[in-house]
Amino acid sequence: MTARAVAAGMRPRRLVPGDRVAVVAPSGPVPKDRLDRGCDILRGWGLDVVVMPHVLDTHASFGYLAGADADRAADLEAAWCDPDVAAVLCARGGYGVQRLSELLDWSRMAAAVRDNGPKAFVGYSDITALHAAFATKLGVATVHGPMVATEAFVTDGRTSSSLREQLFAPESDTARVLTSPGARCLVPGLASGVTAGGCLALVAAELGTPTGLPSAAGAIVLLEDVDEKAYRIDGFLTHLLRAGWFDGVAGIALGSWHECEPVEDLVLDRLGGLGVPIVTELGFGHGPSTISVPLGVPAVLDADAATLTLAIPAST
Repeated sequence: MTARAVAAGMRPRRLVPGDRVAVVAPSGPVPKDRLDRGCDILRGWGLDVVVMPHVLDTHASFGYLAGADADRAADLEAAWCDPDVAAVLCARGGYGVQRLSELLDWSRMAAAVRDNGPKAFVGYSDITALHAAFATKLGVATVHGPMVATEAFVTDGRTSSSLREQLFAPESDTARVLTSPGARCLVPGLASGVTAGGCLALVAAELGTPTGLPSAAGAIVLLEDVDEKAYRIDGFLTHLLRAGWFDGVAGIALGSWHECEPVEDLVLDRLGGLGVPIVTELGFGHGPSTISVPLGVPAVLDADAATLTLAIPAST
């Protein structure tokens, strides 16, 4: 039996000034100064920003977590199920999503989608695990984009502008045709598929879990990571290959590999044999500047032109 191909998700409506958005912290602890600066940017877009109750918590025993698992899960679930909230934005990544995935009431969250429609959900890094869960459990499209309390969002205008376009003006040329100045072809060709993926370490870690994407079949897979040795990247890719996760993949787009050892020769060694188009340095992921890329949206990867073009806007 072959794994089910990645399906396009239900798209949220685009944001307009006056919309209420909720900030959550499903992973690591959040620096208050950067949270305040990020929220000010959102308010400058005309949004009504609600910071959920436990965003600034820290775990009593494990300082790498933003509060207790149950509290982080409760904030996320409450924000998603609140009909007055138009978007849920993560404050930062780090680690912790996998500890709360089984604490979320996915049936209640799915009912909120049925009753009120999907809403925008934004994050990257550790939030990759939630992107996969929102695809498998809720069937919604999400945005691989910067977190509110990250350095890139509060200091880099390109980063914040890219997210604003995806949320407010997804039909614009720069929101539909995604690339970066350094983007280039590793394996030529043209591919059509549904965008999926995120941080490589989390994609690999979620394999075999109830919320992970079971397969990349039919997908244009986005991959990036931060501060990893080459042998660990090799291990993640080899694990996914041996598990058959890449079987039927349509194309591959590589983002930033900030502070990682060189990856391009390694990617060609591990994934070049798949015979699908591969683009490198598309511009999404960790690092001082990033673009926002919708997940769960049909797209065309043109490796020769080094572009990823969304077939439809990320929101309605």
